[in-house]
Amino acid sequence: MRLTTSALAGVGLTLATLMPAHVAAQPKIYPYHGANYCPAGYQPVQIAGVICCGQPNQHMSYSQALAHPMPTKKVYKVRHKVRSARPTCMSGTKGCTN
Repeated sequence: MRLTTSALAGVGLTLATLMPAHVAAQPKIYPYHGANYCPAGYQPVQIAGVICCGQPNQHMSYSQALAHPMPTKKVYKVRHKVRSARPTCMSGTKGCTN
């Protein structure tokens, strides 16, 4: 029992030391296609929806990255026919009570 606990603790510590390298990866910087008012050598980029100047490290735009590959499904509202609870008959006709 102690051997498996120490083995799991060792694996956990190994993963904990490798995790910061994965978390510290560069953020995704997308190019922004619009008017370029940035200094020379920079272009408009979009980081998490915010537009600023920099060098992109992604080949697609931010809106293309957020777009879902499947088209949206059209939802049709079911319309039910409204019927009156009262019969429509002339007063005095047999079977109608007014």
